[in-house]
Amino acid sequence: MAGNHKPTRPLVADNRYKKGRGAGAAPKVNASKASKRTPKQKPKGNLITRFIKWLLRLIWKLVWAVLWRTSLTILVLICLAIGYVWFSLPPLDDLLDGRSRGSVTLLDNQGKVFAWRGDQFGGVITAKTVSPHLKNAVVATEDKRFYRHFGLSPRGIASAVRINLSEGRGPLSGHGGSTITQQSAKLLCLGVSYDQNRWASERAYEADCRKGSLWRKVKEAIYALAMEAKYTKDDILTIYLNRTFLGAGARGFEAAAQRYFGRSAADVSPAEAAMLAGLLVAPTRYAPTNNLTRSQNRAGVIIGLMEEQSYLSAQEAAAARQNPAVLSHAAKANAGGYFADWVMESGPLFFTRNTTEDVKINTTLDPTIQSSAEEALEYVFTELVKTGSEAQAAIVVMSADGAVRAMVGGRKLKVSGAFNRATQALRQTGSAFKPFVYATALELGYSPLDMLDNSPLTLTIPGSGDWSPKNYSDEFLGDVTLSEALTKSLNIPAVRLSEAIGRENVRTVAADFGLGTDLAEGPAIALGVSEATLIDMVGAYAGILNGGSAVTPYGLLELRLNNESEPVMGAGGGIGERVIRQSAAEQLVYMMEKVVAEGTGQRAALDGWQVAGKTGTTQAARDAWFIGFTADYVTGVWMGYDDNRPLTAVTGGGLPAQIWHETMTRVHQTDLPTPLPMSAPQPPGGPAPEGGFLNRDDAGDGNRPRGAINTLLRRLLGAP
Repeated sequence: MAGNHKPTRPLVADNRYKKGRGAGAAPKVNASKASKRTPKQKPKGNLITRFIKWLLRLIWKLVWAVLWRTSLTILVLICLAIGYVWFSLPPLDDLLDGRSRGSVTLLDNQGKVFAWRGDQFGGVITAKTVSPHLKNAVVATEDKRFYRHFGLSPRGIASAVRINLSEGRGPLSGHGGSTITQQSAKLLCLGVSYDQNRWASERAYEADCRKGSLWRKVKEAIYALAMEAKYTKDDILTIYLNRTFLGAGARGFEAAAQRYFGRSAADVSPAEAAMLAGLLVAPTRYAPTNNLTRSQNRAGVIIGLMEEQSYLSAQEAAAARQNPAVLSHAAKANAGGYFADWVMESGPLFFTRNTTEDVKINTTLDPTIQSSAEEALEYVFTELVKTGSEAQAAIVVMSADGAVRAMVGGRKLKVSGAFNRATQALRQTGSAFKPFVYATALELGYSPLDMLDNSPLTLTIPGSGDWSPKNYSDEFLGDVTLSEALTKSLNIPAVRLSEAIGRENVRTVAADFGLGTDLAEGPAIALGVSEATLIDMVGAYAGILNGGSAVTPYGLLELRLNNESEPVMGAGGGIGERVIRQSAAEQLVYMMEKVVAEGTGQRAALDGWQVAGKTGTTQAARDAWFIGFTADYVTGVWMGYDDNRPLTAVTGGGLPAQIWHETMTRVHQTDLPTPLPMSAPQPPGGPAPEGGFLNRDDAGDGNRPRGAINTLLRRLLGAP
């Protein structure tokens, strides 16, 4: 029952606790004693394991101690290097024009630019004055995080290394991942200036600056960090915009904008800005003067980048794609490549090819005539020459005073520094030389109506034996007049005349007309076995047109330094001393007009115009010439192979005369015909020639007017 239940006894005895404490109180434990009673933890693992762990901890402590000290040392050294570079960096203005040589700008006879030589620097532009479209295009293309990074882009470097490795190249070969700051450092060649004693050329210097070794990359990074500390972001972008090379000799975006578009970099459109920015990856490959379509396609990629990065709206990007950038008239024409090279060679070296100044040269070039010559050459080789022919041709158009108006030095028209067949190729002149034989005779008192023997001829040449010249047709037509002999380009009468009047006289007259002194000494001189350049031949014919005075061909009118009002030098050519009398020259023009109207040069005839000229074909047809003139211009055409192979079925009266005709038809298409300065010969018994020459009866043998020769020699020697 519940009431009878007895209480249970406590489990712990009361006397176990000290007096005064209740039975339920918790015992007081001595902490020190308790700890002594707690058993010790045994080390985990065996002795070897414990030793390895200890050793690893020791190594880590040592590595960490070395690592942080080394890192600190490297950081200090980097800071010192950055500081050193920072102090060595010059003011911004000193870094914008980094050319080691100057530029030459060539202007045509209308004062318009048609060619550039040297390193063109259009002037300083800044990140603030340049077109915003160009600034945005450059940043979008080269370094979209330019305004956010500290000079280096670890993300860009890592991406470039990954791409290089994936393409099978070394980590530093190919893509560089460089920021605009790093590229600017490279353009500055890390502060190393060009030294002509150290580098063979500026090209070698620039190649050395572009090397991509690991140590070079380290120095480039330090230089870039110093630039970030020294200059603002816009300053760095300004350096980049002014120093980068953009093809065709253009240094900086201002020069490139003027070179390709004829305007300042401050005024370029989005499409033009994209084309300029597209040049950065490969200036020569993407230069619009080399391949406009390729350059426009590259610009389309840049426009896409600008749109992605919100620099262009969708509408602006679409408009830029629909209206791609095109070249300026001067850049598109690329006129006067051979002419420009010739002018550069004709001026003083220190103002042209090796100039350290910026120079402007006014020239005699007429761009319309230049285009006419180029179009004529292309037309004839496209329409009249068989496909695949390697034959070359050259054209020179000149005024009667020696001013060169156009020059084509070969079939490849858009060139610079190429072999110029108009000025550098010495070739035999053939029958194109004959007018100077007849000029000598007319000066000595002969008349175009005088008779020459056209029968077979054999001459004995000391040391060489007998020599028998042949006519081209191998026909002997009996006696012919001087005029008929020249019209039909007969060889035997020309040789007979040369022998009659004296070879030395022929040599003297030809040399005085500008054909040099290295002329053949034997009787074959009359047949043009001597060599001459096309420009010298055209210059000699110009002397016939102007009334008998020698000319020195020239293309340079005036050379001046930029921003200077007074020219450094003027024209170096023009009309010189008289070689033959005006009446003799006018009679020779009459004879040469018959060559085109009735003789071997008929393919050169122009409707409504009087044309005088002479064909020339050398032995085995290795050279074919036609040189002729209207009252306004003298034009010469040469055709042949560079390796001196014979031409096939080509004579001077064929394709060269056709090229001449096509050229001058275009030159004179808007001009009114002007009569030639010529005079018909006086019939027998007419008035005596000027100069007091003796007549035939005084000559003794009926062929050689000895008194006339003496008069000529006295004139040539300057005696009264």
